[in-house]
Amino acid sequence: MYSYKKRNLSLFLKNIFLIILFSFFSFPAFAEVNNGDTAWILTSTALVLFMTLPGLALFYAGLVNSKNVVSVLMQHFAVACVVSVIWVILGYSLAFSSGNAWIGDLSNLFMKSIDINSTSGTIPESLFATFQMTFAIITPALIIGAFVERIKFSAMLIFISLWVIIVYVPVTHWVWGGGILSSWGTMDFAGGIVVHATAGTAALVTALTLGKRRGFPKSLTPPHSPILTMIGAAMLWIGWFGFNAGSALGANSSAGMAMLVTHISASTSALVWMFIEWKRFGKPSLIGIVTGMVAGLATVTPASGYIGIPGGLILGLSGGLLCYLAVDYIRGKLQIDDSLDVFAVHGVGGILGTLLVAFLATSTFSGLGLPEGQSAIAQFIVQFKAVVLTVIWTSVFTYLILKATSLIVPLRVDEQEEIEGLDLRSHGEKGYHSD
Repeated sequence: MYSYKKRNLSLFLKNIFLIILFSFFSFPAFAEVNNGDTAWILTSTALVLFMTLPGLALFYAGLVNSKNVVSVLMQHFAVACVVSVIWVILGYSLAFSSGNAWIGDLSNLFMKSIDINSTSGTIPESLFATFQMTFAIITPALIIGAFVERIKFSAMLIFISLWVIIVYVPVTHWVWGGGILSSWGTMDFAGGIVVHATAGTAALVTALTLGKRRGFPKSLTPPHSPILTMIGAAMLWIGWFGFNAGSALGANSSAGMAMLVTHISASTSALVWMFIEWKRFGKPSLIGIVTGMVAGLATVTPASGYIGIPGGLILGLSGGLLCYLAVDYIRGKLQIDDSLDVFAVHGVGGILGTLLVAFLATSTFSGLGLPEGQSAIAQFIVQFKAVVLTVIWTSVFTYLILKATSLIVPLRVDEQEEIEGLDLRSHGEKGYHSD
């Protein structure tokens, strides 16, 4: 009995000693990776890359002349490779390290801080970095739609490389990396500002700087393959579930609602566009309905994790209508050759969703709510200021990057190359061979 009591006393004293020790010394806490969250973000990462390769590449390829289809596919593939390397070297560090309100620092060059045990929330940091890489890939890939059929391939590579570093990376830091827009309380769930406002604005500036294609607007040939465009659009639609629902960074109810409202907005906007064309021209077109779908997806993106089902319907209706009017105005009235309507669809849609989330996130529309103590009007002002800052930054630096690129290589192909097509002259290949 005595030895039993002595043993208990020894254990008691040992426990007291450990409690005192832990009170004086802090030990690192190891975050636990959630297998369900990790599985979903692995899937989402693949889906977002699928949006660019082959989704967006095929979507754009079907819209151009058959003599330029290879050039469009080549541009997308090259952008994916170049941006991936830039992201690893310095893009991820500048976007997601502490730094200051405007840009991160270079403490994570070559992702040197990431190892197999690094975590970001409930997922491996290596996965988070890869997921964000796919966003960095598709954003400049969207801009390709503004300059197809007339830009030199070498100029495109230089421009996109500089643009990712100077425009995309800082804006990503502002919103998602703890920068200035984050401190304002800006709501951008999946990239209305980071992706669509930047890409759309850059597309408009690029189109204005490069000038119009030969024969614009009267002598241009129609899209050479609505079939390719529809296949690419379907891939975009599927991939967008990873884009928006994946931005919840977990397998949770937020991801589920984001997926639902994304689908609702895309479907509604596609029908709006289809019926407008049907009424106006007497026939509903395949190109029209898929363009409307993309407009709905772009519009719902910034709001997808904050809104309920009514918000998805409203964004689909408003996005389909406003983006259609924007295409008509920019191409028809202003005669700007933003070749594949990047600003009108992605820029206008993304900005519209960014502004309307201030109202649609409220309980009135079954939303998840605004930041604590914030009214809809006050949040709208925050969203508006964020859009203005992003548009100004993107416009100024896109123009300067284009001018700097033109000092190294000409921006446009020569007239004869534009006539013959970029496929053979730039890449020595043809998309189609007749028997």
